[in-house]
Formats: sequence, structure tokens, C-alpha cells
Amino acid sequence: MATRTTTNNAAPGSTRRRRGWRAFLTPGWVITAVIVVMFAYVAFTVLAPWQLGKNTRTQENNQRLSAAMDADPVPVEDVLPADGSPAGADREWTRVTLQGRFIPDAQVLLRNRPVDTSPAFQVLTAFRLDSGGTVLVNRGWTPPRNAADVPDIPTAPTGERTVEGYVRPGEQTPSTPPLRSEGVQQVYGISTAQIGDLVAPDLPAAGAGAGTPSGRPLAADYVQLGEGSVADPLHAIPLPKLDSGPYLSYGIQWIAFGVMAPLGLGYFVWAEMRERRREREARDGGPVVAVPAGGSGDGAGSGDRAGDGHGPHPGSGSGAVPVGEGTTPPSAASADPADPSPGDGHAGHSRTADGQPGQGSPERGRTGDGQREPDRAGESEQGREDAARARERKLAERYGRSHTRFFDRRNARDEERF
Repeated sequence: MATRTTTNNAAPGSTRRRRGWRAFLTPGWVITAVIVVMFAYVAFTVLAPWQLGKNTRTQENNQRLSAAMDADPVPVEDVLPADGSPAGADREWTRVTLQGRFIPDAQVLLRNRPVDTSPAFQVLTAFRLDSGGTVLVNRGWTPPRNAADVPDIPTAPTGERTVEGYVRPGEQTPSTPPLRSEGVQQVYGISTAQIGDLVAPDLPAAGAGAGTPSGRPLAADYVQLGEGSVADPLHAIPLPKLDSGPYLSYGIQWIAFGVMAPLGLGYFVWAEMRERRREREARDGGPVVAVPAGGSGDGAGSGDRAGDGHGPHPGSGSGAVPVGEGTTPPSAASADPADPSPGDGHAGHSRTADGQPGQGSPERGRTGDGQREPDRAGESEQGREDAARARERKLAERYGRSHTRFFDRRNARDEERF
């Protein structure tokens, strides 16, 4: 009857590697995990809602514009509040008609506002309604002269007129102050409050009074003229295209990134654990021999071949005894006691006259419980040679016999682990 035992191949005094989740309690893994969690949080709570919100606003704007195209124009008094306050985002792009007259002196130019990527100056002129109140009207755009100079701006038509356009909300006051250049007042944004302050002195002369019943020079919203109401040589400002843009796909991509980041971290953790398990199996595995039933069950001191305590398979460890070239199985060692064995360098291993094992006999050195003491002199060198050959075989089986620089480095690291 034989007992199968395993061998602990860890060298004496070597540092024991942490196993399980404790192996990932290192600065590198902890920092990586924190970065991944923070990125996923920002992707789900900031980046994805940002893009999805832009997609929602774009779709709502497209719906209002599409509805305005299908609806008939209504009087501007039915859309804009009488006190000149904003009409609200839901009334943007509403088609309206204005009846009254332009105030030519109450006019400014909007600069640095390209139209379809072309440099342009947009003409903004106050319009006095017959029903009372004053509204800012965007009459159209014209290209600059000499790429940057102010072109000749046509004078606003005089007399009673009826024009048609679209309601647009006023913009925030720009950070760049207005300027007067080449004899023309210029602004950097369509802020009706700022423009109202600039043209207010010209309103009473045109009989516009205070501008609006609330005392504002201009209504908070303005009107962008449609193509049929723009007079030459000005050009009508094109309407935006009914396109939602890439915002929905961008939002979905940020959600996907937020999901893939933790999954990627989990994959790398799994790969690291798998590699550590392979290293552990390569360090602890090996051929196993049967030990006689009389030997110790835990394999302590039961090796037929013992090293000096620093090899990969020390005889004093617990575990399987790997079979290397040049070793003699226990059954062969006890087959013929009278036959001398060259394993330890002694010239003779026969029994004495009283039946006791002679000097150098394989049975000499057995303890009372059947365990063998290693022959320290000859077997230590032989054990190191056998361990080296076993290591060569393991490396050849794992990486082949390629001698490239990459495998040489891997083999060197594995030799240190073995």
C-alpha cells in the first residue's frame, strides 16, 4: 500500500505571497480602482446627461420650428407680452406679422457672427408697432468689405409696412462692450436690453415714446425676418436644419464607457488571479511517486533524494517526491541489499554479518518509524542536478525551446520563482 503525498516547493526563508483579494491591496490596484469608479460616476452623472440633454433640447427646438412652418403667421401682439417681457421658450420660432414702421436711426450692426461659416454683419433695426411698443428686428446679413471692413448698409425702408418673421429670444449681455467704428454702432450679441440702451435716445424722435408700456426701450424678444420680407441687398438668415445632431449617440457612448470601465477592471483582476494561480500550480506541482506504507503519511523526511535544504524539492519538506534522472525508487533500492549502489559515493552497501545495513547501504539511516535519513554527502549534488533538469523540462513544456529575448526574460523570472 502506498500513500500519495505532495511537496512544498517554497524555498526556506522566502516571502509568502498574499493570496485572494489581499493580493490587490497595493497602491497600483487601489489607485486604478478609484480612477475607474470616479470615471464611471462622472460618465453616468455628468457626461451622459450633458449630451442627452442637448439632444432633448435640439429635438424640442426642431419640433417648434416644424410646427411654425406648418402654422399660419399670427399678429406679434398675440405672442409677445404687452409689457415687453419674454414670451417663453415654447413660443420661439412662432411665425408672426408686424405692422408699423422701422426707425432708421435706431439701428446697430452685429459683428463677428458668421452665417453658414461665412463672415457677416447682421443688421438690427428697431420697429415701432401700430398697436404700441417697439420690437427689435433682424433685417438680414451682408458680407464684410475687404474681409473685415464695414460694408455699405442699406437704409431701412420708411413708411407703414407689414413684415413677417420668427420670434426669437433675446441673448445674454456679451462680455465684450459695444463699440463705434467707421461711424456705425456695433455690438457682439443680440441683447435687447443692451441694444435698447444704445438706441433709446433715438426712439422719442421717432414718436416711439418709452418703447414699451413697461418702460423698456425694446421688447425682451426680437423678430428675425423671413425670406420674403428681407429687402436687397441684404440676405435672409437661413433657418436651422431639422437635424438632431450626434448628441444622442454621444450620450450612449458615455454610458457605454461608464459600463465598460468597471468591466475592464474586473477582467484585469480575473486575469491577474488566473496568472497567480498558474504560478502557484507551477511552483507546487510536479511528478509524484508512491511512498511505502511504512513511511510518514505527511512526507516529512521521506524523500529518497535529499538536497541541502535550498533546492526546489528538499527532502525535509512535505509533499510529493519528484522523480529525476539518476534517482533510485525505494523498491529498487531494497531489491538487492548486497548489490552496491553508486548513489552516495561509498564503495559497498552490503549488510553486515548480523543482518544490519552496512556502511553506505540505502537502508542505513532509517529511523525507528521507517523513515530514511538522507545521505548528505552524495545525494545533495545529485539532487541539485535533478532539480535543474526538472526545471528545464517544466520551462520547455511551458514556453517551448525558443531562445528569444522575451522568453529568456520569462524563463529567468520563472527560475527565480522555482
